[in-house]
Amino acid sequence: MFKAKILLIGPNESGKTVLANFIAKASEYSGGEYSPTQGVRILEFESQSEGSGDNGPWDVELWDCSGDFKFESCWPALMKDSSGVVIVFNPDVPSHLKEIETWHSMFISSQGLQDNQCLLIAHHKPGSEVEDRRLPLASHLSRLPLIHSNLDDEPEDVKLAFCRYLGNVVNAMSESREREEMSIIT
Repeated sequence: MFKAKILLIGPNESGKTVLANFIAKASEYSGGEYSPTQGVRILEFESQSEGSGDNGPWDVELWDCSGDFKFESCWPALMKDSSGVVIVFNPDVPSHLKEIETWHSMFISSQGLQDNQCLLIAHHKPGSEVEDRRLPLASHLSRLPLIHSNLDDEPEDVKLAFCRYLGNVVNAMSESREREEMSIIT
């Protein structure tokens, strides 16, 4: 059985913890009061993946990482053995579009992850207008899958998109394991 380690990263106050709790079914969705994550929170759950050759269930570790750069010295340890990265940002905050380039460079480029092991989530806070508009993303970011999330209006769409993403991650893990086994045999 695969255990997928997925990092949830992005700028402060982008909605990472709310999404992590929702995806892991750790709590019912509620806006609530903002409380910044200190370092990292790890949520473990089982999930069925969509689109993978083997439909699981899969053990998932969802690492809800703080967006505070004071924890930057811990990030290499968090990245170790990660299977995928989800960058969460608030598209209504202009600085987030620039910040996600830094997150991509530090967590994705440095690990050599494939595009299908990554996901961008434009997380819309309650009360904001959700538009599936094209965002002015840098070219290397525009290659990554992007979903708009709104837990008030379309919570099941977010869950389904995450399951499809998880299927991509599981496929990548499976292919990597097969390549490793073949290199041992030959």
